Amino acid sequence: MHDDMPTIALTSGPEIPALGIGTWKMGEDPSRRSDEVAALRAAIDQGMTLIDTAEMYGDGASEDVVGEAIGGRRNEVFLVSKVYPWNASRQGTIEACEASLKRLGTDRLDLYLLHWRGEHPLEDTVAAMEDLKRAGKIGAWGVSNFDLDDMEELMAVPGGDHCVANQVLFNLSRRGIEFDLLPWCQARRMAVMAYSPIEQGRILRHPELIRIAKAYQATPAQLALAFVLDRDGVVAIPKTASVARVTENHGAIDLDISDEDWAALDAAFPPPTRKQPLEML
Repeated sequence: MHDDMPTIALTSGPEIPALGIGTWKMGEDPSRRSDEVAALRAAIDQGMTLIDTAEMYGDGASEDVVGEAIGGRRNEVFLVSKVYPWNASRQGTIEACEASLKRLGTDRLDLYLLHWRGEHPLEDTVAAMEDLKRAGKIGAWGVSNFDLDDMEELMAVPGGDHCVANQVLFNLSRRGIEFDLLPWCQARRMAVMAYSPIEQGRILRHPELIRIAKAYQATPAQLALAFVLDRDGVVAIPKTASVARVTENHGAIDLDISDEDWAALDAAFPPPTRKQPLEML
């Protein structure tokens, strides 16, 4: 028996699952396509209906895989994609969105993100995002890899306060955002989307993570995901092309970790005590 999928309410209205699935590197190896499609469909079946992709991933190949996976099921999915910074002029953003929609086989994105800061003025990108909203091409927009100073700059742009999400690197070994960026977003009810929430597997051999996971009859990956999910307003989007891993990831929502064990994880993976530069992968 599984717990119900936890959700987060966006300031734009929709409630989204706190655990979704990422698609980085999907579509790059044609021999893995059937596994990737199966994993995405399994995620939808298990309530992890937020699918995160980007025009950058496989130069559009990831979006193509996602499009196949959601065929006939578009209304079950909360679909997220991202625009390259060098495409993020006012007209370029609109054209990039149209190209993503074509690859995804849909007429709309639920959330469209600026992948990271680039050369184009934020004013132009925001104006394009608002144009896309009015046209019904996107439901809402946000950003990715924005640090606190970037977010404050964004808020000063006309319409910048319509941003509903910031997607950043966050996991047990990358906790810098807890010092300033995460509280700032939480105070504004702005969703934080955590990419690489298990650090691409690199933290899973940590002895303390293994020890605590065993106490809950869980895997280290489930415990690492539970850490991310325990933060208010944070969505975890682990990438996997394995149906078994999708099911394993889903099990993270069932974990109820004691205060003592959270403290043990803090000792093993200390929270920040000062401002740190935003980390990226």
